[in-house]
Amino acid sequence: MVQKAKILLVDDRPENLLALEAILSALDQTLVRASSGEEALKALLTDDFAVILLDVQMPGMDGFETAAHIKRRERTRDIPIIFLTAINHGPHHTFRGYAAGAVDYISKPFDPWVLRAKVSVFVELYMKNCQLREQAALLRLQLEGSNGGQGGVASKESAGLLAELSARLAAVEEQAEALSKQLDDESADAAAVATAAHLERKLTGLRRALDALEPGTGGGGSGLPAS
Repeated sequence: MVQKAKILLVDDRPENLLALEAILSALDQTLVRASSGEEALKALLTDDFAVILLDVQMPGMDGFETAAHIKRRERTRDIPIIFLTAINHGPHHTFRGYAAGAVDYISKPFDPWVLRAKVSVFVELYMKNCQLREQAALLRLQLEGSNGGQGGVASKESAGLLAELSARLAAVEEQAEALSKQLDDESADAAAVATAAHLERKLTGLRRALDALEPGTGGGGSGLPAS
């Protein structure tokens, strides 16, 4: 059974959290509420999230400050943040959101379909990344077994698993390339394009690690990055 991704919803108004849950429930993922920036940071200490929907206007620690804390933590700095705001202060306000690390900035009232579509992209990327990490960990175990004197059978199993992982990575690479082209075609915000580029760089690193494990490359069992 595929584990569901977690989506963090941060808003100080319960009715807004309820509305977000109604919109995103169709994605069939785990929705986690936080009614303040402080509560959101506590949730991020223990759980991994695919994406964060963060209200800008909150009493105490506002969205910008909360995002700054998230981006300073090594554990959470790469989690995509979508800012939600009921106030449109113009380009300067929007730029501040991107400067704080947001991948998108949406003004209320927003189109439910558009919000759901944006969130689903980040959920899908998160799930693919999790699958790759799991496959990489399994491959390392198999390679360790083959290096421990199991002989030709273990080597064949490792080769087969390596081929399967390479095929899975190729599928994700294709999806990432399609996403980048879509962002270019729609003249997307620079922050969203940068996020897609960051994903492609990670995929390139994984591809190099897999190539290093191919027979004859001398990569041994250490080519894969730690999960």
